[in-house]
This record gives sequence, C-alpha cells and structure tokens, in this order.
Amino acid sequence: MTTIDLEREVSAVPAKTGAALIHDLLRHLPNAPGVYRMMDAKGSVLYVGKAKSLKKRVVTYTKPQGLPARLQRMVALTVAMEFVTTGSEVEALLLEANLIKRLRPTFNIVLRDDKSFPYLYLRWGHDFPMIGKHRGAKRDGADYFGPFASAGAVNETLNALLRAFPLRSCRDSIFDNRTRPCLQYQIKRCSAPCVGRIAKDDYARIVEDVRGFLGGATREVQAKLQAEMGQAAERLDFEKAAVLRDRLKAIAHIASKQGINTGAVEDADVIALHHDGGQVCVQAFFYRAGKNYGNRAYYPAHAKDSEPADVLAAFLAQFYSERLPPKLVLVGELPSELALLSEALSLKAGRKVEIREPKRGPLRDLVEIARRNAKEALARRLADQASQARLLEQLAERFDLDATPERVEVYDNSHIQGTNAVGSFIVAGPEGLDKKQYRTFTIKAPETGTSDDYAMMREVLTRRFTRLLKEDPERQSGTWPDLVLVDGGAGQLSSAQGVLDELGIEGVALIGVAKGPDRDAGRERFFRTGRDPVMLDARDPVLYLLQRWRDEAHRFAITKHRGKRTKAIGQSVLDTVPGIGGKRKKALLHHFGSARDVAAASLGDLEQVPGVSKAVARAIYDHFHEGSS
Repeated sequence: MTTIDLEREVSAVPAKTGAALIHDLLRHLPNAPGVYRMMDAKGSVLYVGKAKSLKKRVVTYTKPQGLPARLQRMVALTVAMEFVTTGSEVEALLLEANLIKRLRPTFNIVLRDDKSFPYLYLRWGHDFPMIGKHRGAKRDGADYFGPFASAGAVNETLNALLRAFPLRSCRDSIFDNRTRPCLQYQIKRCSAPCVGRIAKDDYARIVEDVRGFLGGATREVQAKLQAEMGQAAERLDFEKAAVLRDRLKAIAHIASKQGINTGAVEDADVIALHHDGGQVCVQAFFYRAGKNYGNRAYYPAHAKDSEPADVLAAFLAQFYSERLPPKLVLVGELPSELALLSEALSLKAGRKVEIREPKRGPLRDLVEIARRNAKEALARRLADQASQARLLEQLAERFDLDATPERVEVYDNSHIQGTNAVGSFIVAGPEGLDKKQYRTFTIKAPETGTSDDYAMMREVLTRRFTRLLKEDPERQSGTWPDLVLVDGGAGQLSSAQGVLDELGIEGVALIGVAKGPDRDAGRERFFRTGRDPVMLDARDPVLYLLQRWRDEAHRFAITKHRGKRTKAIGQSVLDTVPGIGGKRKKALLHHFGSARDVAAASLGDLEQVPGVSKAVARAIYDHFHEGSS
C-alpha cells in the first residue's frame, strides 16, 4: 500500500473547500484501487471510502448537485483528503472496513461493536487438560469451540457441560497446590484429578468425549456412553452405570438449552436485518457443529438513508474485519458488491467463504428466524427510546429546564477515609445509558482533602470541563452535557456551580440529588441554584429515572474504587524501589522473608542476596533510609 501525500497541494489552495478542493486534487490521483478519507476543518474524518479507481470514484464528488442531500453536506464540509493506494480492490475493501471501525466517520455506516466473542477451550500440555472460557486472541496448545454470542451463553454451556463431563476448570497454580477436593468436586462438576480421584486414562476418555460433543459428534458420544452404561449394568457396577446415566441426562439438558438447533448446517452465521423508524437492527445467529451458540443484535449508526443491501454489505465487512468468518454466511438479502465481499472474506479466512440467500427449505427458515428476531428487537428498542424521550421531556418540565436534555452526566465519588479515591460520571440520553461514555478520575490534586467530598467533586468537575473547553470550545462534538447531576445536596451543588462560574461556563443545568431522611428512596430532595429544594411524588416516573441514574453512578464509582483498592492490596513497598523487577523482588523476599525485613536490612546483608549487585543494594538501602543519620 502507498500513501499519496497531497499536503502540498492542499496547503497551496487554502481558500478552496468542498467540490473545488476535490477538483484540484483529481489531477494527482491514479487510476488504481485504494482508499480515501475526507476530513473537515478540525481534522475529523467525515467519510472513508474505497474504490477500484480512485480517480473515477472521487470525480463524482466534484458535482455535488447530483448527490443526495446528505452527501452534498459532506462534500461542503470537506477541507482535506487523504489517499492510500492498494494492490487490489479486495485489499481496499478490507482496509476501508478497518478504518471505519477505528475512526467511526460521521457519514459512514458504522457498526457500533467493540467486543470480541467468548469461546470454550480445552488446553493441552498437561496430564489433566483443563476446560474454560476464553476471550481474545487464540493461542497455540488449545482447542477452541465457538464463538458464543455472549458471556451468558458460554457460561451456561460451560456449567451444563461440567455436569456431563466433570473436567477441571481451575488454573495450574491451584491444581498443583490442592490437598483435598474443592467445591466443584462436591457438586459433581469436577472429577478431582488434583488429588488422584480419577485415573489419567479415565480422565483422557472424558476429554475425548468433550471434544467429540463440542465438535458435533453428539450422537456418537451418546451411543458410546449408552453402551458403556449397559456394560456397567451387566457387570453389576451400578455406581458406574448411574454416573453414565447422569452424564447422558446432562448432555440432553445441554441440547435442550441451546434452543434452535439444526441439522441443516454444520458451521454457519445467519444474518438478517429489519429497518423501521429511521433505524436498522441486524441479528446474527451463530451455528457451530449444528448447535446454536446464541445470537446478538446490532444497531449500525448512520444507516437511516441507506439501502438494506448497502447496510448489509457495510455490516459484513466491518463485522468480519476482526473475526474469521465461517464457510457459510446465510443472509436475508444479498449485500451490494457480493462478489467483491465474498472474495475479501475468503482472503481473510484463507479458504472459500460463501455468502448465500436461501430461497426455500430449512436454511430459509433459519434466515426467517433471524429476521423475525431483528424486527422484534428493533420494536423493543424504538419503544424504549420513545419512553426515554418522554421521561426526558417530563424531567425538563419538573425542573423548569430551558430545553429537553440530550446528554446528562451524573457524578459520584467513592473512597474509604480518603484512600484510593475515585471520581466518576455516567452518561444518559434519549437512547438510555451510554456505557462507552462513562469516565473515571483518580483523585490526585494535593489540595484535595483526604476525605473532603466537596473538594473531590470540584477536582473532578474542573478536570472534566477544562478538557471540554480545550477540545471542543464550540460545543459541536456532542460531548458537552446539557444537564449535570451531582450526588449531594446544597453543598455539592454549590461546589459544582463554583467550578462552572470559575471557568465561565454557561448553559449547563445543575441539579444536586440529596438522599432522604434515613437514606429512604423516594424521599430525595433536589437542589437547583437560586431555587428552593423540591421533592417529587414517590410514584413519579421521573423520580424512578433519577434514582436509576444515581444508583448506576454509585455502582460505577464503587466498582472502580474496589478495583483500585484490590490492586493496592496486592502491591508491596518493594514495588516503589527503582530498578526492582519481579525476579529481584522474589529473591529479596525469599532471602529476608518479608518486605519489612528488606527495608530494615543493612547494606551488607542486601549485598548478599543472589542477583543483587552492590549498586542495586545501595539503591535499595538509600530508598528505605533516605534522610536517616
């Protein structure tokens, strides 16, 4: 790939923007495949596109009158463009999908998804292989089964699987140090190989059964277990027969919990969409080894004016940009540029990938199930948004706000006597809580008291709004709140108002939420600057909304505080000594027994530790004895 540097040409015509700018750039573009980016005056990417010929594709933007109104606006905002040539149009498609996911341009259809899928895995390299769940990059030395649509789906399958096949799910460090069976053995979800309750050969047979079951050989595994159960009964080994009977029951339970299973396909993703109310929902079902591994709904952004075929093409390109596609992808309708998309997915997977729209039969039934789920999920989403919008309108009425808030930020602090103090805020709007916008602040200003909640709130708000003023002084990005809620009464409200006054910020409404007497929910008082506090009716839906926001803010702050506290507990005073890594820390603790004894050790004793040179020993000694005579 080659980047075409047009910085000189762009700067040579600074007065030109939009179609005129694009026209001047045309003479430098080749008839070659590549990717282009259109940017506005702030340097933000407006659009990422790919082309078989950059020159022929970009020329269409020089005549904006023939474009839809949305693209006319995009062209008018363009002040710069960047171009990258690629070896083929397929490479351009893959690069375009990656850039769209990373940059999230304003005028592209964007798949709002940043989560990897969980898998089940069997890890080898041990006499007793372990089973567990995994998310992220796959590693050598393990068999992976999935993907599952959600953590809930993989957890449910793993729990049921352990009832049928009692393998260990503990880490090696735990396995190697057990002296008696753990709780998993007591509830019959592990065979306790750690303390010799099962022979290596018997455990290996269970592992093979698991591989067969997860690999799709369910009937073969069931037939094998049934035969073994019959043989055990003939030998009058009724205890063994009962174990195998329970294992067969658990396998049947797993199959029933997996919902819509099918014999029509082995490995396939089934994808269908539904659009309504200016929004689109895409449902993806995952089938592996004929089993349903769950489904997930997606709501691509900026898809309002796009055709379904274009939405599906953009979805598939971005969805598989970080995931390996299966051999077969069943769709409700064919995406645009089908041949190119199929070739790109095949290139990424290293094998042929077929995108097919089934017209009849059991495969069509699977697509219709996905389409129906997309329709129902979008209907629920639209209903929730309508309800949320009404609640925001009522909130504006209750507190006499100038306008219905589009973005609400709710602030809270968490600490224990000032230690590991954390400030945070959550974000809510017409579509509900936006967890990707949540933020935390480590309280670190020296002037902030160790347990002064007012000072903590001032620090958090000062840092938040100072950054907003720096990054978006014109309030164009949508990251400025219309309404700020702070957890506390008149004092916290006064602190928050003081910060906004000092920074010269206007147009941001403030509300303080004070807990009721004895912290009773439903008796909260709400404070606004220059007004008397008010209470809402205990059955007012707006009160429920505010309580949910406050509780979510409190939950988020507590979670982050606990994370910092847990991390701090695991730290040692040796971690603060420059030049002390894991190996030296281990050697020091092994030699002296504790970090306290290391701190009290003489220089000569420190020099006796293996792996600690005289210079390092001097650094350790000086660190703990600085200022001593």
